[in-house]
Amino acid sequence: MQVWNNATVKSLFVPGGILLTGVAVLVYSGWLTLALPALSFLYYCALIGGMLLAWRFHSSRTFFALLVLFLAGQAVGPSGAGRASPGTPEWIALQAVALLVPLNFVLIAAMHERGFTVSSTAPVVLFLFVQSVVVAVLGRAAEGLPAAPAREHHLVASAFLPGYALLVFAVAGIFLLVRSLLTRKPADSALLWSLAAYFLSLRSNGSGRTSTVYSASAACILAVSIIENSYLLAYHDELTTLPSRRAFNDALLRLQDPYSIAMVDIDHFKRFNDTYGHETGDQVLRLVAASLARVTGGGEAYRCGGEEFAILFPGKTTAEVVDHLEQLRATIEASEFRMRSGDRRQVPRGPDRRNQRTRSRTRKGDAIRELAQEKSSAPLSVTVSMGVASSTKEKPHADHVLQAADKALYRAKANGRNRVEMASTPRRSRLRTAGIA
Repeated sequence: MQVWNNATVKSLFVPGGILLTGVAVLVYSGWLTLALPALSFLYYCALIGGMLLAWRFHSSRTFFALLVLFLAGQAVGPSGAGRASPGTPEWIALQAVALLVPLNFVLIAAMHERGFTVSSTAPVVLFLFVQSVVVAVLGRAAEGLPAAPAREHHLVASAFLPGYALLVFAVAGIFLLVRSLLTRKPADSALLWSLAAYFLSLRSNGSGRTSTVYSASAACILAVSIIENSYLLAYHDELTTLPSRRAFNDALLRLQDPYSIAMVDIDHFKRFNDTYGHETGDQVLRLVAASLARVTGGGEAYRCGGEEFAILFPGKTTAEVVDHLEQLRATIEASEFRMRSGDRRQVPRGPDRRNQRTRSRTRKGDAIRELAQEKSSAPLSVTVSMGVASSTKEKPHADHVLQAADKALYRAKANGRNRVEMASTPRRSRLRTAGIA
């Protein structure tokens, strides 16, 4: 699996990385002139707004991350890092949250999204409540401790986070980075950048305004991730991760002559579903989509619905893209798709299968051993048919090009499948293949 590509980089840095970079530029350039009360107001607006968005969109992980930031802010204040000094309750709370916040972010990242049911939220809320009580007790115990000498205050001003806290932040950051690269989900990326913003907030000792700015950024990154996730759900297909039909329709509106459209359909896809089940059909869709996403020639693949895909080639004619489509077709045909034999759909159902359960233990043991020794079946053949058309002066509208590409696709299926047909040369296509799905 290719880890670093345009989609991965975009999912990692948008929007959290860009937002945090912009805030850092404002802080270090001196352009941020808002007063501390105004920044505190923005901080609480980001927290409350993010929690409301998370509740509305059933994003419990983001909600819990914002709750962790809120509890940390209540322990030390949004600008508490700028007022903390050794021996004070703020100082003890600061040391505690420097450990608890990254650890909680790691646990939240490892959670499954289960919405806001009582069974899923109650244990998490109780866990965070216990942490808050512990931090409060430690802070109360620190009220009777003697104040630190002036020399220690000077040392704290330069580097107040202990080494173990820096280590916890580093390990948590690496974990969140790896997870965001693997999942490419906005929520995981937001946890990474929100933790980075909160770390900068803690490091901003001596400046309450700077600390508050980064605390507000941490909350804002989580809130914006909910909007980004909603956008992805609206414009991307969840199964294949390709842009969806809505994104395809929007892209059609931006096309300028010349351009080409290729319609792609998986051959005999219904046979996969009927014979092997819908789970296998989903695997076939993901296999084909992964190849379509790597199409060359400047094309962009979309899933239009079911087993039908489309590829847009802005600024290209049919003659310029047909070789790339033929290469794509051959790549899909050469891909191996293996399945284990003995699919569940071939197992008898109803009374017959229930009667099998009454057999002796010896027969059951033999069946289990036979299943364990079962070998993989031969690889299944997955092929696609394609029809491509380009815009012309007579028919520049996208609807006309789509109709021409659809007709070419139907002709490819009628001529034996597993082939590319061009709308401009319906009977003279030189693209012929020997294998038929």
